[in-house]
Order: sequence, then C-alpha cells, then structure tokens
Amino acid sequence: MTSSSSPAVSPRSMANALRALAMDAVQAANSGHPGMPMGMADVATVLFKQFLKYDPSAPDWHDRDRFVLSAGHGSMLLYGLLHLTGYGDFSLDEIKNFRQFGARTAGHPEYGVGGGIETTTGPLGQGLANAVGLALAERTLAARHGQALVDHRTYVIAGDGCLMEGISQEAISLAGHQKLSKLIVLFDDNGISIDGPTSLSTSDDHISRFEASGWACTAIDGHDPDAIAAALTAAQSSDKPSLIACKTTIGYGAPTKAGTAGSHGAPLGADEIAATRTALDWPYPAFVIPDDIAAAWKAAGNRGKALHAAWRDRLAAAANQDEFTTAMAAPSDAAARAAITAMKQKLAAEPVKIASRVASQNSIEALVPAVPSLIVGSADLTGSNNTKVAAMTAIDADNPDGNYMYYGIREHAMAAAMNGMALHGGVIAAGGTFLVFTDYCRPAIRLAALMGLGTIYVMTHDSIGLGEDGPTHQPVEHLAALRAIPNLNVYRPADAVETAECWEAAIIDRATPSVLALSRQGLSQLRTEFSADNPCLRGGYVLADAATGKRQVTFIASGSEVELATTARAALEADGIATAVVSMPCLDRFQSQDRSYQDEVLAPGSATVVVEAGIRQGWDGLIGRDGAFIGMSHFGESAPAGKLFEHFGITAAAVEAAARAQLAG
Repeated sequence: MTSSSSPAVSPRSMANALRALAMDAVQAANSGHPGMPMGMADVATVLFKQFLKYDPSAPDWHDRDRFVLSAGHGSMLLYGLLHLTGYGDFSLDEIKNFRQFGARTAGHPEYGVGGGIETTTGPLGQGLANAVGLALAERTLAARHGQALVDHRTYVIAGDGCLMEGISQEAISLAGHQKLSKLIVLFDDNGISIDGPTSLSTSDDHISRFEASGWACTAIDGHDPDAIAAALTAAQSSDKPSLIACKTTIGYGAPTKAGTAGSHGAPLGADEIAATRTALDWPYPAFVIPDDIAAAWKAAGNRGKALHAAWRDRLAAAANQDEFTTAMAAPSDAAARAAITAMKQKLAAEPVKIASRVASQNSIEALVPAVPSLIVGSADLTGSNNTKVAAMTAIDADNPDGNYMYYGIREHAMAAAMNGMALHGGVIAAGGTFLVFTDYCRPAIRLAALMGLGTIYVMTHDSIGLGEDGPTHQPVEHLAALRAIPNLNVYRPADAVETAECWEAAIIDRATPSVLALSRQGLSQLRTEFSADNPCLRGGYVLADAATGKRQVTFIASGSEVELATTARAALEADGIATAVVSMPCLDRFQSQDRSYQDEVLAPGSATVVVEAGIRQGWDGLIGRDGAFIGMSHFGESAPAGKLFEHFGITAAAVEAAARAQLAG
C-alpha cells in the first residue's frame, strides 16, 4: 500500500517532528530513551506515510497491518506516530505525560491501554517473536477465510539488543522455516547499546545470519527515504520473510550525543536539545508541531480510511461473513462446555485410569471440532505432551490452513509466538513442553499474564512422577514459581474428569493464560458420577466429605497426590475420624473465591495437611500455623516413580500420620 501526503512537506520534516516529540517528552519526564526514536524516525516516517495499512479511527480493524516495536524502550517513537497520525487515545497531553502515573504513554508500550499498541514490549526480542505469531495467524486465517478478508503484513522495528537475545534466533529460524513472507523486520542497525559500542560484546553478521535461516535480506541507509521506500517495496513481493538492516545514527541530530551511548537511555539535557533544534532546523518550542507538518501526518493517517471502507464492503458482501465474524470473536463458551460435558458423561459411564497428559489429549480431541480457532503445538515433544490428535494437520508454507504447529526445540519462541497469535485474534493458541521447561518459556508466559491473553500451556511430566529422567527434568519449584505470576491460572488436575474441566476453564477464559500441569503416570479416576457442574472453575472443592459428624481433618491435594489423600482419608474414616479430601486443581482460582466459600471448603479449625509433589511455597495461607505439608524440599532423583514417592515420603501413610500427629497435638 503506497501513497503520498502533502508534497509541500518533506519526509525529513515529518521525521523531525517525531524526533522533537521524543526528545521533548523524555526531557519532561526526566527519564526515557530518546536515541532510538531519533535514529529510526526516517524509517518510521516512510513506513507510516507510504506502506503501513491502518485506520487510526478504527484501531481494531481486523485487516490492518500490524506494527510491532520490538525495541520497546524507544516507546516515544510509537507514541509520536500514534499521536501524529490521529489515534484518539494519544493526545498531546498523553505525550506530555510520558512515563507518568495513569498515562497511556508508559515507559514501554503496554497492550490494551490504547489503540495502536499491538503488543507489550520492552523485554528485548519478545516483540520479534510475537510478530512471528502474528504472521502465522494472518496466513492461517487468510487460508481459511480468503484474502479478500485477510491480507495484511506484520512489520517490526528491532534493535541490536533484540537480535542479541537468544529468543531472536529461535524466532527467525521458525519464521524462515515457515516462509512467512508477510513478515518484515526493520533492523535499527545503530551499533550502540547501553554499555557503548556493540563491538564491546558482539561481532555478528546479521545479514548472513538471517539469510542462513531463509530470509530475504538487504542493507540500506536508514536516513535515506528513497532507499527505505525501495527496500520496503521489494519486501512486499518477497516469497520469504524480509530483513531490512537500516544503518542509522542513534540520537540523530544531537550535536554531541548522536552516535553515542549518551543518547540511548537518558534525557539529552536542555543545552543539547537546544543545539539539536538548531541542527535539525526545528525552531519550534517544546511539543509544538507546525500546522503544515501536522497536516501532512494527519493525511498519512487518513490514507487507510478508503481501504478500510472497501474492506467493510467486501465483508458485507462475502458469503462467509458470518463464519469470519464468528471466528474473529471470542469462541462460544457453550460449544466448549457441550464438548466437555459429553466427554464427562462418557467418563462416568466408562471410568479410566490414564495419565492426565493422555486425558488432555482426549480433551483436545473433543474440543477441536467444537472450537475451530484452537491451534495446538509442541516444542518437539508431540508424542510426550500428547498434544496432537487425528483431526489435526500440520501448519506449514504448503498447508497454512492447519491446526497443529511443530515448533521445534524453541520453547521460548513458541510461547512468545503463541502470544502473537492470541494478539492477532481469531486463534486460541496452545503449546506444549515439559513443565520443567517453563523456565525457558517464563518471560513470554509473564507477558501473556500482563497482557491478559488466553494462551494455554500444556505442560506435562509434572513432578518426580516422571521417574527415571531424574532431577534435571523433574519440576520441584515450578508450580510455586508459576503461581507467583499474577493473572496466571495454574491447573494440576487429579484425574481424567478434572483434566477435561480444566481444559474447559482454559478455553472459556480469554483474559487469563492457563498452565495445565499434567502427569506422565496413570491416575485413577476419582469422580465416577456425572455432574454438569465444573468445580474446577472455583479452583478447589470438597471431593470427598467427612462421612459423619463435624469434620476433624482436611486433606488438600492437587494432581496425582489427590489419590494419596483419598487413601489416607479411608484409613482415618475407618477409625471414626471425620475426614474430608479437598481437590485443589487451581490454587489461583480458589484464592479469588469469597471467604465464605473458602471456609466451606477448608473447614477452619480442622487439622490440615497439604500434599503436593512440589515445594511448600505458596501453600502456607491454607496450611496455617499448625498444619502440615507433605511434599518436596529438595531436587529429585533418577529412579522409577514409585520408588521416588516412597523415598521422599510422599505417601498415603505419611499423609495419614501427619493428620494423626496434629490430632494428638
């Protein structure tokens, strides 16, 4: 998409408006990063003026191009662009309040606070990997619904820091393999990082690196509008993802700080800003944009209105209008619930003893026809994670209309690409690996929680129960570490029924990511009577209440240890000790319930024992001062699962003994 705005205003003058806003806002905030916005202003101007397809009056237009500022520290570049092109959420007052409490113009771009911010960036490399997911989602939805409705590109500005991060290699390798030709990365090749010249720490040849991963690459002068436009034009017709290495000067225009680390992450200072205004021939006060330049930017922002209107006409006339509109909306809770309800009815009629990872696979099989937007994948552990079912086909360049992703051994990029798919819309992204490798996914999981994305992480081999692979693969601290992330639901189901219910909860919750922690070993089905209710939505519930009288003992457990608790309960009940078992598949959800429900489930005053094959951290609020915890306090060992549970004292006998000790008090 190319056009031009007012011929009386040069691209350089428009770029200087971005530079001025960046240095003025950073100076007013007394913090921030002026250098990158000033260096990439020429590139951004050509992109937004001539190529990017967008409509500031409709920032959620489904067929807009996506622009990702992976180098999120340069946020004033994005805010300046959104303000100048007419996005209503980014007034001049927002620019003046850069980095201030309550402003939309946070230190790093935050998804959801204003139209035009496609993803939260700042942790370097995340935006680049998000963009891979955005491009994957676009291609798949185009194959499903037709290019008349889905035909857009994903543009990224990435810096030296983004390309130093390990996630960048995972992301560019995946994108090259998938031949994501509508992904275009503009590399801010300024050769400067916080410490100084990048030569202090790296000597990578990024052109060769990207080419080796299957990208089309070119290097240009990032301050030459004609060269920028020519490179972007060539990228439109590439059959590969494109890297445009833009040689720029960080802090362009600043007489003494341009090209140095001094302009990277601190205000330029009043004297340097005054000198920069002179150097750029910008004789205007702070935050003042002359009318002709402001008009040129508004004209650039208005370019997309006609294209948006034409798209709306195509949508109105499309035979698949309803199908597309439904796909882009949140999935029907009713469809997911119906699929899971039917599965639970079958389980009640035919109970099974299976690993929860296998129960998860059965849940996926039930959900795929009911929730067509579900795209599942695995980081090279498909057979172990049990993430693929017969109705799934692999997504690749020759079959973009698939619903299964082979991510390869790229856990970090997988999780970040899933975020991009969720951000795009029209896709529910789920991906699997071993629970211990959430360490490799964690930065992206945290950002999913921060952004409120409904991504689903299928994390199997959830404890020492995985056995002989030993402590390197046995998660001990991981459940606690994941539960520490706000707005993340960590589910650890006890049997096939709970696994189905946890999948239902994850599917219908589009504002909170979910981790499904699943067993390798077989789990007995503990609930054999059908109920349409889904108690997992409340996080914890009484699985087996005291047989008679006032409850004396409460066992609280998750996952495979719930069965141990039920065995211990039987022993106590046989001696006339009123004992209940509370299954706690999701501690996060339970802690959000009202106090009356929590008290109903926990029976305060009863002897309390929590059992989980992980560390104690996070459970003390339920255990109390006098309760007991049965679990892990150190790393595991390599041995069969049964031997390990016995060795570490995670047994029904230990649970029973802990309760008797409290009662003996």
